[in-house]
Amino acid sequence: MEKKRSETDMEPPAKRFHTDHQAAQLASYKGTPLELKCINTIRALAADMVQKANSGHPGAPMGCAPMAHLLWSAASAGGAGRNHSAACPHWWNRDRFVLSNGHACALQYIMLHLSEYEDCSMDQLKAFRQVGSKTPGHPENFLTKGVEVCTGPLGQGISNAVGMAIAAKHLGANYNTPDFPDIISSKTYVICGDGCLQEGISGEACSLAGHLGLGNLIVLYDDNQITIDGSTEISFTEDVNKRYEAYGWQVITVDDVANGLDDLRAAIEEGKKTTDKPTLIKVRTIIGYGSPNKQGKASAHGAPLGASEVEMVKSRLYGMDPMKSFFIDEDVAEYYKQQMAEGEIARAAWEENFAKYKKANPEKAAELQRRFNLELADGVFDTLPTFVYGKDKADSTRKFSEMCLNAVAPKMPELMGGSADLTDSNYTAIKGAGSFQKGTPEGTLISFGVREHAMSAICNGMFSYGGMRPFCATFLQFAGYAMGAIRLSALAKYGVIYIMTHDSIGLGEDGPTHQPVEMLESLRAMPNINVVRPADLNEMAAAYQIALTCVNTPTVICCSRAGVSALEHSSREMAMKGGYTILPEVGEGAPDLILLSTGSEVGRCVDAAKALSEHSIRTRVVSMPCQEIFLEQSEAYRRSILPGNVPTLSVEAGAEHGWYRWSHAQIGMTRFGMSGPLEQLFVKFGFDAENVASKGKELVEFYKNLGGNVPDLNARPSFDSFKGPAH
Repeated sequence: MEKKRSETDMEPPAKRFHTDHQAAQLASYKGTPLELKCINTIRALAADMVQKANSGHPGAPMGCAPMAHLLWSAASAGGAGRNHSAACPHWWNRDRFVLSNGHACALQYIMLHLSEYEDCSMDQLKAFRQVGSKTPGHPENFLTKGVEVCTGPLGQGISNAVGMAIAAKHLGANYNTPDFPDIISSKTYVICGDGCLQEGISGEACSLAGHLGLGNLIVLYDDNQITIDGSTEISFTEDVNKRYEAYGWQVITVDDVANGLDDLRAAIEEGKKTTDKPTLIKVRTIIGYGSPNKQGKASAHGAPLGASEVEMVKSRLYGMDPMKSFFIDEDVAEYYKQQMAEGEIARAAWEENFAKYKKANPEKAAELQRRFNLELADGVFDTLPTFVYGKDKADSTRKFSEMCLNAVAPKMPELMGGSADLTDSNYTAIKGAGSFQKGTPEGTLISFGVREHAMSAICNGMFSYGGMRPFCATFLQFAGYAMGAIRLSALAKYGVIYIMTHDSIGLGEDGPTHQPVEMLESLRAMPNINVVRPADLNEMAAAYQIALTCVNTPTVICCSRAGVSALEHSSREMAMKGGYTILPEVGEGAPDLILLSTGSEVGRCVDAAKALSEHSIRTRVVSMPCQEIFLEQSEAYRRSILPGNVPTLSVEAGAEHGWYRWSHAQIGMTRFGMSGPLEQLFVKFGFDAENVASKGKELVEFYKNLGGNVPDLNARPSFDSFKGPAH
């Protein structure tokens, strides 16, 4: 007689596999079933997103899901109590969140979706990493509401977070009052990975954060012990805890979040209570948690798990159905909806408090509103200095920069920053401004130390926070050390002001290690950045007006160490156009020659033009302090300055490559410089007035010998000008 099968025996094998593993996970989990289900929903969605995109990083989101769950849960639900608002993503006093390991961005998009942020609908999760979606392959602040900063290159995000914490501490110190202590009181939370901590920039930034005692900064370190190349044992075996303790941080270790969140919850609460130092919570996670064949392995890092593996992941995770994709159960959705309701209550309470603050402190409130709206104070440019020819003495443009900085600073309390240990060389001290230190957070001058890269990333974070116009300074050559963060200023549309001195071989005896022959062109090649190289005080005033007006574009102000000649026809108004005629040709008709130049070389071109006039060569001198601004002018204006069919010689003590679009011949640097006195170097490399005049004369004669047939630089074709068939 055949034995009767039980109901369990009759279940398909996949169903039994699903039931057994899920029951085991729930049994071992030290928390509520709903909490575990929420965390598993995040894991399953991450696996689905990467699988559908056939691209991305599923492992970190799956391992970090418990951390994200706590950070998006209100304090009343046993979470981190991180206040934020989907209805008002730019609420001033929201707690900032930075996903420093930006490759794990599926995690952030999932949390924004669960929190009902409009840019992360379910359709957007399904469009992960696709053209035109709001869920790109790394977080982009200008594209997705709820994303604070662009965290692409590792180490940038945690460094940005230091800037956010500085901004919050500074604003709170200046605008909070005894009766209103929480107008600006936000905290900044970070999730980062071992890659972030291996990058040198994070060490620079976190060292400064410890020195400054930024108790409003809490970092959750995803210690999954896996890199792309394999185990961290092959390259990263230092004691991170001891390093951060040496930086002056509070360090807490949490050994397990896969089986419960009590320890992490307690660690976050301890971080929130500690106000005199930042907190690093080292959290042991398992990359790709739930994947039977890939969890804990490098194979879970940067590639889809595979369709069959994703199905097995869901079969093992409590509350998941392996047959469903992009699925959120009603109780999970309702849970996160309640958390957002708590956030809206906090925002409403803050807004009610701010309304009272506004009545009690109308001037402070108005100034805060102006600052967060990125509006300039009335008359901020009225006190910018003007150079008077024949009266004022020549000086270095770095000194002119100091004059302009101090002219606008009294009307711009949002202007905050400093130098990378070069204040007396960059001339970035603001008279009467206090130093921002642990005990004096109301100060506006930051001593960044010798930390060029972190300095720039910190300024990005300050700008991102809101209400700030950060500036930072170093030698122009050391922009190379900071280039990663400068690039992100441009990408993220942050109006950070970079003051870069010692801008050419004209810095003299320090030699080629300090002489930035290629740096101007490196910066000009970058989209959305203004590179300004003023020739005198009037042009420097224009540079500051450009920098402060362009709130969505960073500006690099390049300053000379050596003195510059007095320029009779310089003009702030005209320099604001990016390029203009600083010495007109004598007589009627088109000039015979145009000398085109920037910075300290403009005065030498003026001298050369005067010498050429003795040879009856009618020479126009054009100063082009900012190519980017010049390109924004009308074509008619650009042609009025540079007709294109007049022999044009560019003169700049830097790489000549970018000048091909503007000139028929170039005097520039084609090699590294050398040590020596400035004037000797300028003669050796051909930037003296005598050589400029000689080369200008040769250029005129060259085209005369060709019958005056000068190629029109404005008529060179581009792909946009071709009228080919539509594609």
